[in-house]
Amino acid sequence: MESFSIISDITNEEVIAIGNSIRDLPRLRKMYGDGRWRKMKGIALIQLSNGRVRKAEIHWYEAHGIGRKEFKRKGYLE
Repeated sequence: MESFSIISDITNEEVIAIGNSIRDLPRLRKMYGDGRWRKMKGIALIQLSNGRVRKAEIHWYEAHGIGRKEFKRKGYLE
């Protein structure tokens, strides 16, 4: 998967799944620790590794006290 960096605030944040509804929950707990894990989605401007800037839908996991982890680009919005 192509690497990117988020260069704007994430807008339209929405919870996709919470707790046991997350398929990767055992792996998240093993890698980052226990927490109230949520799978989230939102929209942000990202800069691709080739320097191009695009608006995209991104997904990530987050837990209170642990923070946001494992951002994934799911699609461009242009």
